[in-house]
Amino acid sequence: MYNIGDLIIYSGEGVCRVEAVGEASVTGASKDRLYYTLAPLYRTGKIFAPVDAGIFMRPVISRDEALDIIAKIPAAPAEVCDNRNIRFLSEHYQERMQRHDCLELVKLIKAVWSKRTIALKKGKKLGQIDERFMKRAEDMLYGELAVALDIPKDGVRDYIAASVGPICSEN
Repeated sequence: MYNIGDLIIYSGEGVCRVEAVGEASVTGASKDRLYYTLAPLYRTGKIFAPVDAGIFMRPVISRDEALDIIAKIPAAPAEVCDNRNIRFLSEHYQERMQRHDCLELVKLIKAVWSKRTIALKKGKKLGQIDERFMKRAEDMLYGELAVALDIPKDGVRDYIAASVGPICSEN
């Protein structure tokens, strides 16, 4: 069970702070069930999540884990999914996002970036599904790394570039 003040990864939302544990103060919430009141770090609003619901939650990675992930970025493979079926492509990316693993997010970002580079060389644009999932992966990855490293989210890309070089490059 998480405590008030803990920073956790909550499902597809990303980093949230546990603000309360107890009855939810929303209409329709069960009075005999415990809820986490979560505050997303990178958007406004509140989330009321049943403690026992089985929704994915885990603690934010440590500083050492973040540094280890960053060190592994250059060797992380870019496994490009060339399937043009929108449903298959979306499921492929969603399955990787649902692993809630920072290194998997790095691989996804690198794969889509590679796909973008190939498309641009052919005079084409990257598909919306690819763009959308790359943005989501970047948001999730940079949000968690920012908290673990105690730096602003918008400074993570530069921190990574200064440490090991850019996640992706135009070359």
